[in-house]
Amino acid sequence: MKKHIVLSIFIALFGLFIFNSCSNKSDNTPPPKTKTQLLTQATWKFKSATIGGIDATGQVQACQRDNVLTFLSNGSGSGDEGATKCNAGDPQTYAFTWNFASGETVIHTSSPLFTNGATDFTLQSMSEDELVVEMLYTPPVGPAATVVITFIH
Repeated sequence: MKKHIVLSIFIALFGLFIFNSCSNKSDNTPPPKTKTQLLTQATWKFKSATIGGIDATGQVQACQRDNVLTFLSNGSGSGDEGATKCNAGDPQTYAFTWNFASGETVIHTSSPLFTNGATDFTLQSMSEDELVVEMLYTPPVGPAATVVITFIH
C-alpha cells in the first residue's frame, strides 16, 4: 500500500514537472534594436526644428528641408540634396562619415549636415520611425543657438 502511495506521489510530481516544462514559456519578442540598427535601417527626412521650444522649421532653408540622409552601419553616410539645391553648382549627393560618441549619446559627423551647423548631434530620442537630435547652430551674425531637429522615415 505504501508503495502505491509513494508511486502515486512520484507520478503526480513527475507529471507536474513535465507539464511545467512543456508550458509555452518561449518569448518570440525579438530583442530591441541597437541604436546603430535604428539609425541605419532607412533614410531620414527633415520634419521640424525648434529653438527654445519655439517652432523654427520655417527658418531652415527650403533647400535643406528636402534633403535625405542615409547612415550606413559601416560608418559612412550620404546626403541627397532633394529637389531643391542651395547652390546650383552643388552636387546632388555628398558623402560623410559618422560615429557614435559619448556612450552612444552623440552622433558625430565628418562635416556639418546643415549650413552653419555643428558636426555633433546629441540624441534626444530615437525610435523605429523618428530621430530627434540637438545641434549647435552658429549663424553668420548673432549668438549661437541650440536647435532641436526631428527627422522621420
